[in-house]
Amino acid sequence: MDSTHTPPSAAESLHVLLASNHEIAEFLNELAKLAAFEVIGPTEGYCAILLSRNRRKTVVGHSSQTAKDLDETQAGFDEGPCLEAQLQHKVILSHDVREEARWPRYMAMLRTSDIRSVVAAPLSLGDTATAAMNFYALEPEAFTAEDIDEAQQFASLASLAVSVALRIADAAEVAEDRQQAMESRTAIDIAIGIIMAQQGCSQEEAFDLLAQVSSVRNVKVRDLAENLVASVGKGTPKTAFDA
Repeated sequence: MDSTHTPPSAAESLHVLLASNHEIAEFLNELAKLAAFEVIGPTEGYCAILLSRNRRKTVVGHSSQTAKDLDETQAGFDEGPCLEAQLQHKVILSHDVREEARWPRYMAMLRTSDIRSVVAAPLSLGDTATAAMNFYALEPEAFTAEDIDEAQQFASLASLAVSVALRIADAAEVAEDRQQAMESRTAIDIAIGIIMAQQGCSQEEAFDLLAQVSSVRNVKVRDLAENLVASVGKGTPKTAFDA
């Protein structure tokens, strides 16, 4: 019986990764680690995923702290292959950072590191965000045409995961906004009831009083209502006109 062990292929490794019960953030980190190994090889290299959304740039996946630092530095300079890949929607390659004339500030930083070549593959996220997968190698001319094709395959998989993460984040934000709106509406309704009881007026008149005091004091109706509701049970409830 042959006792030699055949290492899993990239496709098999991806299947295992997808089947694992990972949180999306953990999945993206594991994906970056696998991508770094498969694209750059067993020699040391790095991979990170940089997301640009709502004028903010965030590293959403990384193979190591070094990879995260490299992408965050690029975001800080607001220039580099990863950001160029996002803008151009195509793979950006730098064969040797020591000979690279583009992105001078970022390249000057890379030349102080061990990084010699970089490739960035864009992600497909629709119109609301852009992202790219950055690969950093310690050797010049490190990326072959086959490596770039494989980088694009990993970027496609990362596109799916980041798209799901963005949808989850959007849904959570909408739910939070809805909850806050409901809480604000409840406080206003209770405050109107308090004013109706105190002033012996109609619901419409009570709201008008609340809005009038809100304008005079330059305080949001919601905040004024919450203060009034909070005063109930602490002695005599304040009216909308109390200090």
